[in-house]
Amino acid sequence: MSGRKPRSVANPLESAITTPSEKILKECHTLYVDSENGLVKIASSLGVRLLPPRKKIIVMIMGNHSAGKSSFINWYAEEHIQKAGVAIETQGFTFVTSGRKRESLTGNATLHLYPHFRPILEFKGAMDYLTAEISTSKQKKFSLVTFVDTPGLVDGDMVYPFDVNAAITWLGEQADLVFVFFDPMGQALCKRTLNIVEKLSETSGDKLRFYLSKADEAGKDTDRQPSRCVNQIDVVCETIEKTINQAVQKTLDQLEKDCDLICSTISSRLEQDRAGVTHNKSVRLHSFLCGALGIFLPALFILSFIVNTFSQEQLDELLGEGPSRTLFVFTGIIMYLWDWIPEDGQVLFVIVFGAFCYLLLFLAKYFAGGNCMIGTCSSVPQSLTSDLG
Repeated sequence: MSGRKPRSVANPLESAITTPSEKILKECHTLYVDSENGLVKIASSLGVRLLPPRKKIIVMIMGNHSAGKSSFINWYAEEHIQKAGVAIETQGFTFVTSGRKRESLTGNATLHLYPHFRPILEFKGAMDYLTAEISTSKQKKFSLVTFVDTPGLVDGDMVYPFDVNAAITWLGEQADLVFVFFDPMGQALCKRTLNIVEKLSETSGDKLRFYLSKADEAGKDTDRQPSRCVNQIDVVCETIEKTINQAVQKTLDQLEKDCDLICSTISSRLEQDRAGVTHNKSVRLHSFLCGALGIFLPALFILSFIVNTFSQEQLDELLGEGPSRTLFVFTGIIMYLWDWIPEDGQVLFVIVFGAFCYLLLFLAKYFAGGNCMIGTCSSVPQSLTSDLG
């Protein structure tokens, strides 16, 4: 036997079976929903609402009953998940997806798994017919697909427990692909199916794909054109794979747009903060000047009359020669102006002067209340603000 040691596997098994598309969609989703530095949380702190991208594409399958909808899902997942038969087996909506363990979910649990489908509650009665089937299958691209199996459609007097036409139409608008299966066996008419298709074509025509299931049973060979029926089920798989690749591109494009939106919003907030700081400095300066003048002028006016009662020698003794001379000059100017005012107008001057000082104090208070609120980016991670600043 060789003494060479077995080669160790670089990646764990789970990583080895994960496709690049699955990794990209999963990592992009994590970038949005991370509890500490996720884009959704960062955007929320800025007043911007972001929706995390889906980790899987949604493929809704509709058609008349016994058209092979459930059978196709079972074939794609290579597991018997949905009941299939001639009878109307599927009477509600079933979300079929992959997960870590096999389990079945009812209405509330299904909406917890697919919160963006919560508006389906608006369709009265639909909640009781909403389920989810989680399979561990990793076949084909099943790990990146969620199938929505819809009720089998029947024309005539068939009564559904909810507005099935409106519910299917709404779900089709949310899906990435809508597969319409037609049964060539004549088990049911297609009027109801075509009515829904017509409604969907108005808003989601690019999502619709039409397939004839059980084509090999559609009459005799002479009834079909071409006479030899070729199974094109691989084309369906290619369509799903193409949509997955498009979803990856759309997710990356949306990630770039959302990052640009967050960066531009942060830059705008930082600019607003800088402008706010400049504005606050300006109003604080105006407030200080007005307040200082509002107090200094009347104080100087009153002080002038008090100083006028002292002689120059008395002031020199009290304050010293230098300060006393400075004070005497300022107060002398005030007294000169006061003497210049006619005696009968001095009362009016005092009233006007008092009103002017009051106005200065009012302006000081007004400017003090005009400070801008800043720090709007305080809840954004420091790494982002430092990079942008």
